[in-house]
This record gives sequence, C-alpha cells and structure tokens, in this order.
Amino acid sequence: QNNSSKLRMNSDQLLETVNSFWDKHITPTLTEYIKIPNKSPSFDPKWEENGHMEKVVDLAVKWTKEHKPKNSILSVKQTEKRTPIILVDVPGDIEGNILMYGHLDKQPEMEGWNEGMGPWIPVMKDGKLYGRGGADDGYALFSSILAINALREQNISLPRILILIEFCEESGSPDLPHYMNLYADIIKAPDLVICLDSGAGDYRRFWTTTSLRGLIGATLKVEVLTEGVHSGGASGHVPSSFRIARQLLSRIENEKTGEILLDELKTEIPDYRLKETEEFVSVLGDEVVEEFPWKETMEPSSSDNVEGVLRRTWRPALSVVGADGLPPSANAGNVLRPFTQLQLSMRIPPMVDPIKAQEAMRKALTENPPYNAKVTLHFEEGASGWNAPETKPWLSKAMNKYSKIFFKEPSGSLCEGGTIPFMAMLGEQFPKAQFVITGVLGPGSNAHGPNEFLHIPYAKKLTACVASILSDFRAD
Repeated sequence: QNNSSKLRMNSDQLLETVNSFWDKHITPTLTEYIKIPNKSPSFDPKWEENGHMEKVVDLAVKWTKEHKPKNSILSVKQTEKRTPIILVDVPGDIEGNILMYGHLDKQPEMEGWNEGMGPWIPVMKDGKLYGRGGADDGYALFSSILAINALREQNISLPRILILIEFCEESGSPDLPHYMNLYADIIKAPDLVICLDSGAGDYRRFWTTTSLRGLIGATLKVEVLTEGVHSGGASGHVPSSFRIARQLLSRIENEKTGEILLDELKTEIPDYRLKETEEFVSVLGDEVVEEFPWKETMEPSSSDNVEGVLRRTWRPALSVVGADGLPPSANAGNVLRPFTQLQLSMRIPPMVDPIKAQEAMRKALTENPPYNAKVTLHFEEGASGWNAPETKPWLSKAMNKYSKIFFKEPSGSLCEGGTIPFMAMLGEQFPKAQFVITGVLGPGSNAHGPNEFLHIPYAKKLTACVASILSDFRAD
C-alpha cells in the first residue's frame, strides 16, 4: 500500500523542525546521558548494584513521557537478573509494521582521551559532542521519536512503529532473544527495520550498511608455574607463558600477514559485495585509509584500498584487546611470570556460523599445547554476522532521493566490520523484512575508543533522512 500522503511532506519544514528539536531537546539530554557511566554488563558485572543503568532508564523514560508521539504506549520491560528494554509503541493509520532500534548501554572508558575530555565528560567542540555513548548510540531513542513527531506535525500517514531500545548490546545482546520470544506479540513481524547503530563512510551523504561481521570473544589463559620465580634462575629452563601463548595464536593467525588460518572462520565473498566495495572505494578514495589515527610512518596491512576494506568487512581478523598476568612496565621485576592471560576479539565474516567457528578455535588453541602447559579457553556469547537482503525499489529510491535533498549528494552503501547482534537475530527470524542500517559513526568518531564524538550537524540531517524514508514507506 502506497502512502498517498508522501507528496505533501515539506522537506524544508521537516529539516527546520529537526534542527530546532535537536538543539532544544536532544543535545542537552545527550549531554546528561554522557555523564552516566552506564557500562554494559560485560564491563560492569555489578551493574544492578551500581545503579547507573537505572539512572539512564529514568532519564530516558522521563524524556520519552514528555515527547512521545500522541497515543503511543511507553513501557519498560525487565525480567529478573536481566537488563531492561524500553518499548515505545506508536499506532499507525496505514498498513505495515516498522521496528526502530537502538541501545543505551556503553563501552568502557578506554585510555587516551585528549586533555579536558573523558568518557563521562561531555564536551562540545566544533559541532561535535564528545563523550562515551552519544554516537554509539545514545541518540537513537530521541532521534527516532523526533522523526515520527516531525512527520505527524505535517499530518503524514504512517504505519505502526515500534521503537525498541536495549541495554546489553555492547555485551553481545544476550538478553534480547529472551525478550523477543517473551514479547513476540508486541514486536510482531516488521516489514521494515531501521537501526541507528552503524557507521558512515563520510559526513557528506546518507549511508546505509549492507553487511556486518560477527564476533567471538574469548579469554585464553596459559599457566606454567604456581607462582612467579626469579627469571635468572628459571628462564630458558621454564618456558615463558607468553611465548606459549604466542605459539598458540600462530595456530589460528599468520602473524606476518594477519590472515586467519582456520577455514571455519572464512566465507566466500559474494560478487555483489565485491562490486559494492569497489564502488565504495571509488567514492571515498584514500579516505578509507586516512580516517584512522595512524602513528607517524605506520602503514596499513594492504596498499590496495579495496583489499583493505575487505579485510575489515568480509574477512576474519584477530585482535588482542586485553591482558592479565602482565604487571605495568614500571612495576615489572625480573620475574618469570606464572601465567599469561589474553583477551581475544575475533571478528568473523557474515554467513559464518559462530558455533562452528568457536569449536575450530577451541581445538586449535587447546589441543596438544606446547610443553603440556595448562591452557584454558573461555568463550563469551558468540554473535553472528549479517548480510542484508536485496533492497526493494521503493526503499532504494527513497534513500537516494532524500540524501540528495538533505546532503546534496546521492546515498552510499557500505559493508561494516562491526557487529550488531540484533540484526542477525532479526534477519533470521524475519527473512522478508527490509533493513535500513545506518548511523553517525563516521570518520574519527572513534566508537569504543578515546575521544568518541557525535557529529551533531550530520545527526540532524540523518534524522531528517530517516523521517523522510518513513514517509515513503510501502508495505507491499
């Protein structure tokens, strides 16, 4: 069913409403949100006791009660010992169901913030709001409500829209399957899913994400002694736990090239994604390399930009993101340490089964360890990657149309190297749904790292694009 009201939408009025509302009601609220250290449960096991999540829920609920669309139903659902979800159910007047998604939990602090800045210190500079969580993706709830209200202001007919905000995305969304089953009658089968938790290739156009990698988090521990001993008396005779850990990692990764050696972690890249990547690089050129804060003469893993983008979107990649058993350099005595523990982050391509990938990693890392060292491996909840279904003509046309209106440039599509577990869940559960996976995480925004920022001018135009796409919705 066509939305016959779409031709009546005034884009100039819409953008004026969006800009004003962001300035008056969203930016000040995000400033307060950034101050709350609402780390995801994986990074704050005492999240219930510490109460930061409760503060964010209270902030979000208070704001939503004040601004939610007329006749919409706001509810907070929470099963004991699980993180909550916020639902805003907005009734429609045309056929169809739309699901809009975001999250309000955050990554941990990370070192390296610029002077005067910090994860919980909101700083506005050059139109960018610095601080943890504003861009990833605290703005989603507020932007979604604004998009709906801006259309209702112009009496644009809309389908039923459900806004779903979770609080454990940064932990792999372990509680979401529970809520999706428990509230299946509310979530229903969406015709269109809009997610505001992804990236942008630049700040000059509307971007949509067409694939996401999955994630396997694991803790690898290698033990060689019951306590540390003098390195002068033991080194050489007692193998270093770090050296053994290094040997084990070489079973799954070529340390010279970064190539992952396990076939279970690889997939054949579809031809249409290869072509899409080539088009993406043709639009951005060397920007795909220059967006990273390289140190002095440091070079990327490949001089071929297309291959470089594929390595961070459609190929598996290993990062060691943390370690235990290693004292700070200033406090490191000449001691052969009893153990080394490494926190591993393995990004897996779309269409790779995380369970099979985990089993392949388990075998490679734990079977027949060097010197018969004690090796333990603990996996976190694995997350599947996601590959978008073919985009329907009306949706492709709308994204391009409104990118030209609000950005004066055609829309772009990109494959992302990050993970949004909810998208894989939805893609599997609702194979007929269409997806608009977008977001404000453009060059330099540095989600999860120091100096994360929300590009306010871009967020405003993105909100206008999302609202306009809603106005063109078709359920057929």
